[in-house]
Amino acid sequence: MSIICPNPSIDIRIYQVQIYNNNSTSTPYATAKILHITSCQYTSPYHADEATRQFHQIFVLLHSNPSSNAMKNKTIFITGASSGIGEACARKFASEGNILILNGRNRILLESLKHELETSFSTSIHLAIFDVRDHEAATQAINSLPAPFQNIDVLINNAGLALGVDKEYEGNMDDYTTMIDTNITALLHMTRLIVPGMIERNCGHIINIGSIAGEKAYPGGSVYCATKAAVKALSDGLRMDLYHTPIRVTLLKPGLVETRFSIVRYYGNEQKAAHVYRHIQPLTGKDIAESAYFAADAPAHVQISEMEILATHQASAQMVWREGENP
Repeated sequence: MSIICPNPSIDIRIYQVQIYNNNSTSTPYATAKILHITSCQYTSPYHADEATRQFHQIFVLLHSNPSSNAMKNKTIFITGASSGIGEACARKFASEGNILILNGRNRILLESLKHELETSFSTSIHLAIFDVRDHEAATQAINSLPAPFQNIDVLINNAGLALGVDKEYEGNMDDYTTMIDTNITALLHMTRLIVPGMIERNCGHIINIGSIAGEKAYPGGSVYCATKAAVKALSDGLRMDLYHTPIRVTLLKPGLVETRFSIVRYYGNEQKAAHVYRHIQPLTGKDIAESAYFAADAPAHVQISEMEILATHQASAQMVWREGENP
């Protein structure tokens, strides 16, 4: 890095170091840059101020654009990766040089995504095509992963859905069962399948996609809200179970995110789904993927336990200001 010093007596050097595991002599698990400043003698107040300003700029540069490569060549397992937040996570983590295991039910969409990402980012992707509610299929898929994909570094439990907006005493029990099986039981099962390997390797990260709906129920959404409250409880409990290990647990709680979520909730009625996002700029799947990557890329000693992400004009699950309306 080239640095112009305000005073020739100031020597600024940047060293890059690589850190290796004890059991590895070939692949560093972290890279860091160290800023070294010596002979800081200033000939005038201007020089002192300028040195301070440049030091700040350098610190910000190193902090905001780290070359640690901490999240490169990691194995990322993403459930519900064929669309929405899961697809956006696949794109983000692939673009940063990681290999992926993509789960979903839609083979056509997943194969298309695999081809695109492998072509664009020269990465390796394995498809795990199964319904997360099918515990036998999930177990078989995990147990039969090809060797290069077996050591999962990050599990993103993203698969989830809402069905209907009926009152609790009027809703369809099959819909309730689907939400509970997908949002809670499947998440718990994937965690049960993958986390023991992380414990054995003494490294890993679980990122659960929850919702602000898990904080407070709203009319027509009691069962969905209950499932997301369960995701929070499972995330908190898992974090406690793992606190003596270096394995991290993050819960992301998005607000309004414009994906296929509302289309599914309204059983394919795109007009009703579009009404949810009227006169407001909602979040996108990419916004949540960036948040997931931020948490995963944090230094090893930093655990982002929870992150609530809202659209600018959203204050709660129900409190949304829409352009043209009186606040």
